[in-house]
Amino acid sequence: MAVSELTSDDSSFRWGNRTYLMGVINVTPDSFSDGGQFNSVEAAVAQAQRMVKAGVDILDIGGQSTRPGAAQISLEEELERTIPVIEAICRNVSDRVTLSIDTTRVAVARSAIAAGANWLNDISGGTYEPEMLTLPGELNCPIVLMHLRGTPETMQSLTDYGDLMGELVTCLGAQAQKVIDAGAQPEQIILDPGIGFAKTYEQNIEILRQLPKLRALGYPLLVGPSRKSFIGQILDQPDPKQRVWGTAAACCGAIASGADILRVHDVAEMRDVCRVADAIWR
Repeated sequence: MAVSELTSDDSSFRWGNRTYLMGVINVTPDSFSDGGQFNSVEAAVAQAQRMVKAGVDILDIGGQSTRPGAAQISLEEELERTIPVIEAICRNVSDRVTLSIDTTRVAVARSAIAAGANWLNDISGGTYEPEMLTLPGELNCPIVLMHLRGTPETMQSLTDYGDLMGELVTCLGAQAQKVIDAGAQPEQIILDPGIGFAKTYEQNIEILRQLPKLRALGYPLLVGPSRKSFIGQILDQPDPKQRVWGTAAACCGAIASGADILRVHDVAEMRDVCRVADAIWR
């Protein structure tokens, strides 16, 4: 695995050296596994502090639920949910952690970077608002581009692929090139295959097995298997919070297949998983 370097405002990431952890902080009332737990500034900051203590590398702040069937909230509401949290985390949490804004909206992305966020994380891969693809070059920040069909309301009816990995490679490669054409450097781009987003149980497994096909594009990979429904299906476990060790197994598989970042809810547990898996595969 090639080692390249990406530097944000406050962190240096050397891809291939080890697996990095992105901790999920959903400031929403309705996210699939932790909705309502952290949707106040105080609760979100406390969770951020716990994650930093547990060894997280990136905190991902999101104000719009992307669970299957989730409806879109207004721009004003997304701003009200996320920006005060980012500002409070910047004031109260270690400045050694990178902050990511999980949004598909350019206005939220701009406001978040102005408030202190370092990365953009767009589940639509820049397809909802194409101007998002110009921001890394303009604002000098990294962006995570994820593969998604449709919207959270419609995505689970859009899982018919002739060639799943071929589409992921083609679509994400094209979106990454648009970011570069708009003035960013390749080192500012991270790709995410979109586990659970317009993907069936079997397709999620296929992605984890065939990550090297996406890795061949040359960009770092972020994978988000944490507590997802395909793990619940394997374990016959309907409660997302009881899928920690199933998540651990999926994370091991992702690392073995070349993932660079894991987006997780259970940071302390997955930090141990990463340390052992990295010792084996890296």
